[in-house]
Amino acid sequence: MVAQGFTVDLNKPLVFQVGHLGEAYEEWVHQPIVSKEGPRFFESEFWEFLTRTVWWAIPVIWLPVVCWCISMSVQMGHTPSEIALMVGFGIFIWTLLEYSLHRFLFHIKTKSYWWNTIHYLLHGCHHKHPMDGLRLVFPPAATAVLCVPFWNLVQLISTPSIAPALFGGGLLGYVMYDCTHYYLHHGQPSSGVPKDLKKYHLNHHFRIQNMGFGITSSLWDKVFGTLPPVKVVEKSR
Repeated sequence: MVAQGFTVDLNKPLVFQVGHLGEAYEEWVHQPIVSKEGPRFFESEFWEFLTRTVWWAIPVIWLPVVCWCISMSVQMGHTPSEIALMVGFGIFIWTLLEYSLHRFLFHIKTKSYWWNTIHYLLHGCHHKHPMDGLRLVFPPAATAVLCVPFWNLVQLISTPSIAPALFGGGLLGYVMYDCTHYYLHHGQPSSGVPKDLKKYHLNHHFRIQNMGFGITSSLWDKVFGTLPPVKVVEKSR
């Protein structure tokens, strides 16, 4: 694949190649290669290992943390109905965060070497190789780092007894998001909401990448006017 005199060799580690594409990176990364076998990212086995995550690691690692957080608020005297409200609000906050990250960070336009490289690691690789099953969910180490500012934000907007359950709800929303995202790419829903969500998400990948940023729902696309035209979605069916 040639762009501006630079050839990306798909048989070699990609991460430190894609930056050389410059302004052509945006076009290159949105020309998907539909293969379940993902590319190699790094020469180093250690760094390569950190980029690969099986989907079931997400609930196994993070659901116990969710339960622990919720139990803290329970121990501080909150009733089951209050806990349900806090967790539900945490999930709601996550849906907005999910949309915002996808739209404003994951789809930022880049052209310099290092910004292209960073974008490829964050999200570009997923658009280039959308069926790579080991890079569909977020690596736990990276999630742990991102939990720190999210926890600080939750503490800032809530009380000490509410913060744990609210944070747990947000983390539960993340787990639901990552598992849903994996299913939309590799599951085969036959009807109902899952089938519609799959069509909606694959439309974002293969037809109109600058709209349809919701994963678990199209709520915020409707609110912020990034819902794909009906005719485009219908064609993907």
